[in-house]
Amino acid sequence: MHAFDVLGDPVRRRILELLADGERAAGEISAVVQEEFGISQPGVSQHLKVLRDNGFATVRPDGTRRLYSVDPEPLKQIDVWLDRYRRFWTQRLDALGTELARGKRERRADGDTRTGT
Repeated sequence: MHAFDVLGDPVRRRILELLADGERAAGEISAVVQEEFGISQPGVSQHLKVLRDNGFATVRPDGTRRLYSVDPEPLKQIDVWLDRYRRFWTQRLDALGTELARGKRERRADGDTRTGT
């Protein structure tokens, strides 16, 4: 399965968001996802399996619990793929930064004339 196919599902993206904050137990992930998406525990388990099988998540046993965490390697590969497109939004962000700086200079200049300094 391609990385974008894995991340194309909103449930799997939400699970990764939860895991980005740190390791979580399968039960905790299931509780959040079940509440937010209304899917069953076996459904959540299937999404966890897809993430695990495609390298986005790792799992380790801790007694009777299974603790999941993000494996950053596939995300790094996505970042490399996105790099060729980054220029499209980087230029716009640079332009936004320029406009914000210009606005700050103008506000300072306006403030200087009002205070007489």
